[in-house]
Amino acid sequence: MTGALLELAIVIPTFNEKGNVATLIAKLDQALVGRRWEAIFVDDDSPDGTADAARAIARLDTRVRVIQRIGRRGLSSACIEGMCATAAPFVAVIDGDLQHDETVLPAMLDLLKTGEAEVAIGSRFVTGGCTGEWDSDRVAKSALATRLSRRVLKCDLNDPMSGFFMIRTDIVRQLAPSLSAIGFKILLDLLTASPQPLRFVEVPYTFRCRTEGESKLDHVVAMEYLIALYDRMFGRFVPVRFAMFSAIGVLGVGIHMAVLTALFVGVGAKFVLAEIVATLAALTFNFFLNNALTYRDRRLKGWRQLVDGWVSFAVICSVGAVANVGIAAFLYEMRDGAWAASALIGVLVGAVWNYALSSKFTWGRY
Repeated sequence: MTGALLELAIVIPTFNEKGNVATLIAKLDQALVGRRWEAIFVDDDSPDGTADAARAIARLDTRVRVIQRIGRRGLSSACIEGMCATAAPFVAVIDGDLQHDETVLPAMLDLLKTGEAEVAIGSRFVTGGCTGEWDSDRVAKSALATRLSRRVLKCDLNDPMSGFFMIRTDIVRQLAPSLSAIGFKILLDLLTASPQPLRFVEVPYTFRCRTEGESKLDHVVAMEYLIALYDRMFGRFVPVRFAMFSAIGVLGVGIHMAVLTALFVGVGAKFVLAEIVATLAALTFNFFLNNALTYRDRRLKGWRQLVDGWVSFAVICSVGAVANVGIAAFLYEMRDGAWAASALIGVLVGAVWNYALSSKFTWGRY
């Protein structure tokens, strides 16, 4: 194949998949005989040395490339970086855990090269496809996620949750600026970002069981999926990050009241002391939950970052509380006792203040 034009790039987002790297390359080599391809591992700085394992192979096999991301996490954003880093006219996304069937890649490529479709999607839910050895709980969760996805997509796609697909690279480059890069379902992001419906075809495959590493399907990943759906449905009205920040703020009010009640009513502590402890508890709760969810892509790590972040968040929220009370009091006087509206406006101003400044000074410094 010397001198032949590059046809296909396979983007492989990884985190702690060292044990699968060599096996996956061997499987791709066998499946893509006669094709001109490259494999791009996009690794989120795996502590197990996944990037080093891929680089060791890349020294001997020039078809293998590595993008090691430092300080950035997220499957969707990793896929976007990998897809935009190739000169190949077609690009596929495949997991690094060997659960996707690489033997259907040639069929996907042929379908795209004929122009029959712009996206070829590996599907577990069409004739010939299968979810493998999934238990009933995972099947039920996948079915629910699929129904939710269809509400956003508004097209007859059987497996919108698929993470195994191939697409024309020029389409990805056109859509990249409008992609949210939230969550772990990049296909959903691509299909909903396109101003015109993309022509797709579903190719059946059987989902395999993982043999190495650990599953990334935790509760945070599920939350990210719901966040991605919200962003596509309502993000143009209320930015998803502000919505999450505000929702966590509401939960913080619940924490505040629970701690205050427990100390003042239950234990009999003095009100001022109980109020101080409740405020600190709610503030700490809000800080750590925002760090885990709202700002997961900028997550503060290590005791020094966490302490600095907590202090800056506390200062910002303290000023926000003063602004909240001050504006509410001013509007109350101006509007002749319209207390509810004045209070709500004060809360909104305080929330916007806290969000804007914490985004810049708490989670925007590292």
